[in-house]
Amino acid sequence: MTEPARAAAPLSAAALIPDAVRASLRSTRATLDTHDAWRARTLNLIASENVLSPAARSVLDSDFLHRYAEGHPGARYYEGTRYVDVVETDASAACRRVFRCGWADVRAVSGTVSNEAVFSRLVPQGATAIAHKVATGGHISHDRMGSLGKRTTKILPWPTLPDGYRIDVAAAQDLIAREKPALVVFGRSLFLFPEPVAELADVCKSVGARVLFDGAHVLGLIAGGTFQDPLREGADVMTGSTHKTFFGPQRGVVLTRGDDEELRVAVDRGVFPGATSNHHLFSLPALLVATLEIEVFGAAYARDVVANAQAFAASLARRGLPPAFEASGFTESHQVAVDVSAHGGGREVAARLSAHDVICNMNLLPGEAGKNAMNPKGLRLGVQEMTRFGMGPAEMDEAARILVDAVVHRKDVAPEVRRLRDRFPTVGYGFAVSDLR
Repeated sequence: MTEPARAAAPLSAAALIPDAVRASLRSTRATLDTHDAWRARTLNLIASENVLSPAARSVLDSDFLHRYAEGHPGARYYEGTRYVDVVETDASAACRRVFRCGWADVRAVSGTVSNEAVFSRLVPQGATAIAHKVATGGHISHDRMGSLGKRTTKILPWPTLPDGYRIDVAAAQDLIAREKPALVVFGRSLFLFPEPVAELADVCKSVGARVLFDGAHVLGLIAGGTFQDPLREGADVMTGSTHKTFFGPQRGVVLTRGDDEELRVAVDRGVFPGATSNHHLFSLPALLVATLEIEVFGAAYARDVVANAQAFAASLARRGLPPAFEASGFTESHQVAVDVSAHGGGREVAARLSAHDVICNMNLLPGEAGKNAMNPKGLRLGVQEMTRFGMGPAEMDEAARILVDAVVHRKDVAPEVRRLRDRFPTVGYGFAVSDLR
């Protein structure tokens, strides 16, 4: 006898969907549509965000969404990865070209995971490390409460100049020579000026300290040749996020010069199996496309970002809301830091701006050590996303006027924000979808 054929599982069983589930489905779609429409009309000044080009966004939806690929191309723990291997190999090669380095690991899924990979192999348990405190711009992953704190609680702060922010090189040389740390960490979350890597690399080498440069915020500026060049200046490893000034999907990278095989092997094992398993393959093609865009457009983009940040800061100062570090030229990156304590403080002002479609984040400023990070006096502002939409110095002046009107004069600026954004609907410095065909 022939067994009766099994009924195929229905691809869609609309009649079986309960009303409450149907309502939740529709609500989810409506929420996403509402979010997209709202953010498209906002002035986004979040320093840690950016947008993908149409080309990079178009490759996010593929069968890679469903797959696993542990290990390296050609040496996987799973079958079925032959085309994943092609994309990962090409992405790594593109990163090596862009950063002029010998080794690039593109498997980390965020900048913090990249840091975790490095810390886990270069910081023995209980060893000494030197890093920025959160109040002087350090990232939480460099802190005792973050990733580095899993390895050691002996995290010494970089000594600073009287401005409370920039590293005091002479004092830092003495600190490194005296404490002989296993690792020193450069790079910040509030990142306005280059770090003195070249000035401190020799003393680090003399005591056997490894040098990590966390380039999460300035990775695109480094790739574009507009900030500093940490690997040439003496950093052993550079980590970074690929979705800030480096305008790719939300992933991370780990880079070395490639001339130290022991270091390369250690950090490689820190990435896998130390900090990742499968590495979110769906966003890997978008990273490749974005890196190729950086290769073509990165120098112009980085140059324009820094020029816009400096124009924005100068305009804020002229209009009565001076950013920090005026004597140093305000900024050499994509970021601007502003003290708004006279106008309600960072938390209140950021919320007020969001209600008027200006999006930014509150932030501790130098001198706020020990203060509550949820109630700081500052704002951290970034121009990288608006630059990618095509805004230039004239629009930065307009944005500064809008910000001052909202913060100082407490005006309703939402209509002006919308008019400004309506003039810049298109992502630039990238490829079109047709360029992939």
